[in-house]
Amino acid sequence: MVIALGLVTLLALATQASQDQLARSIRDAHLETARTSEQLKSTLSALNALTKQKQGDLRPAYNTYCSEVAKTDASATLTRARVLWMAGDGRKYFQDWQDTVNGIAKESLRKQAQKRLDSVKTSYDKVDASLQLAGEKFKPFLSDLTDIQKVLATDITAGGVKAIKSTVRSANWNHQFVNKAIKSALKEMDKMEKALSSEAR
Repeated sequence: MVIALGLVTLLALATQASQDQLARSIRDAHLETARTSEQLKSTLSALNALTKQKQGDLRPAYNTYCSEVAKTDASATLTRARVLWMAGDGRKYFQDWQDTVNGIAKESLRKQAQKRLDSVKTSYDKVDASLQLAGEKFKPFLSDLTDIQKVLATDITAGGVKAIKSTVRSANWNHQFVNKAIKSALKEMDKMEKALSSEAR
């Protein structure tokens, strides 16, 4: 009896620890995703400023744009790492929770616990799906920004800037969809953070 109670206590503590870890991972992923979104806006703003410049040396505006692209790339890399970390914590948490539910002897209570687990898992799956969608929208967009940088690297002239204007218009158009996907991901993460909170409501 004492051993059984000890095992139950250890299992409960392990599940609580993984719950706290997943909540932290989601907060970190949320923070990094929001930062990447803001950085992306800064990069697009720098690009638009470059293409709208009517006089003077284009090189400083181009250098600012290159700097913003590098920051966006670094921010995106960090966000991907946070999301992968979150996915690992998510797998562990839901496996620990499922193990706990499987160990509940009373059938009615076990069914209720399983229902709650399934509900939270569905919410988590939405977070995962929305982050994947945001990543899919983000990759080609970042690729375009990098290509623009390469095109202008050897042709930072009025003619060179004029040649990329259609791609810049396309980038501004596509940013709407990237931004929408990111906002959706952030919204789902907000919901998940609340679902994992130990705060009474």
